[in-house]
Formats: sequence, structure tokens, C-alpha cells
Amino acid sequence: MIDLTPVLPLIYVGVILVGTWVFAYVVSLVIRGLLRQSNPQVTAAAQRLVVIIIWLIGVVFAIQELGVGVNALLLVLALFGLAAIVALRQPLENFGAKYFADLYTPFKIGDTIRVGEQSGKVIEVNAMSTILLSEDDHLVALPNSVFLRTSVVNLTPQAWKELIIPITLSGSVDLAAFESEMMKALSHLKLRLDRRYPPVFTLKSRTAQSTDLVLTVMVRRPEDRDSVLAEVNTRLSETIEKSRGGAPRPPPGPEAATGART
Repeated sequence: MIDLTPVLPLIYVGVILVGTWVFAYVVSLVIRGLLRQSNPQVTAAAQRLVVIIIWLIGVVFAIQELGVGVNALLLVLALFGLAAIVALRQPLENFGAKYFADLYTPFKIGDTIRVGEQSGKVIEVNAMSTILLSEDDHLVALPNSVFLRTSVVNLTPQAWKELIIPITLSGSVDLAAFESEMMKALSHLKLRLDRRYPPVFTLKSRTAQSTDLVLTVMVRRPEDRDSVLAEVNTRLSETIEKSRGGAPRPPPGPEAATGART
């Protein structure tokens, strides 16, 4: 019988390296899917960074299997990670701020806003920046992180009327039935809504796993914004639970898990 004990460490190293390659490949595909709407250069940079980190970790484990000390390699890995974070601090800050702005910043493409000394019409919102068209037809690129640190003034007439509420549904939910049920629920709010602009559902994306919608509601009076938002979130929660066949959850707060934006 062949004794494989001497070569077992090499076998383990091979398994670790193959597993690292598979894991890095899968994670790279996941990142590409998550950032499919982002700038291709940002996506490629994120993929490279994550793949390098995964390979460094995999190599550390492989070297350990050979019985070699890895303290120096771990130090290099830590320094590399620190350098990457420092080098990518601004892009990561802008990228993360974009998703907070999606939920909590009261403007959309087409609105005219003022941020500090800059003002203009919003014509694009990407992963890194928000693009404005100024009154003198100049393009102004504002890093998304600015919106988390600076007051934003929406200059669009009656922008206060609009409530934009992102909704994520399971892919198994009957979309037509959900919208119909939700419209019935919103009919109870008609006295507090602007009758000229009925609630509108906009489909953002749809996959086999989930459906992303945006519900736009126009309120009649500024003082009704918070109460209407809370009521809409409650109706959404109840309708989503009903579509799942479950019992309604307790009413959510003004900024519920549906991702309401005011």
C-alpha cells in the first residue's frame, strides 16, 4: 500500500489553491452582477482588488499547510489591505454614499438642486458622482459623498409633494396582483393625496429572485408628508405580507424596511 503521508501537505496545498481559484471566480461574478449598473472601470477595479485579497488569504493558508511561518506574510497582507483602503477611500466613500443618497436625499434626475455654491439640473446619478447641468450649460460633477456632509436644496417647484418609496419584492410575488392590492390600500389616503397625480409604480429591475419597484406618491399639504409616509409604509408592509401568505407585521416606522425616501 502506497504511503501518501509525505505528499499529503502538497495535496492539501493543491486543494486550497483550487478552492481559492473557484471562490475568487465566483466572488468576481457576484461583484460584476452587483455593480452591473456602475462604471465599468469601477467594477473592474473592485473585482481585481477582491480577487487579489482572496488569493493572498488562500496563499497564506497554503503556506501554513507546508509548515512555513507566515507571520511576515500576514504583516505584508495587513499592510497591503491598509494601503488599499487608504488608496480607495474616496471612491469607496462616494460609492457607498450613492446608495444612502438613493434612500435619503430628496431629489431625482430632472430636479434642479443647489449644493453649496453649485446648482443645476440633475441629469445623471452614477456610482461615483451626481452630474448637474448648470444654467450656463456647464457640466458639474459632485462626488456623492458631498450629499452626506452638505445641505441639499431642491429648487424644483413643489418638490415637497413627492414621496419616492423603493420596494423590493420576492420574484414569486404576482406583480399585477400586488399593484392592484396596493392601489386599493392607497385609496384610503386619497383625501391627503394630490388627486391630479395618482400613485405610480415604476419597475426598476426584475429577476427570477426579486423585483425592484419605485412607488411615487404626491401629497396635498406639506404637513401631511410624515403621516402619509408612515401610512404608506404600513400599507406596503401589510400588502407584502399578504402576498406572501403571512400575517401582517407590526406597522413600521417612518423609514421602514421598504426603504422609504423623503
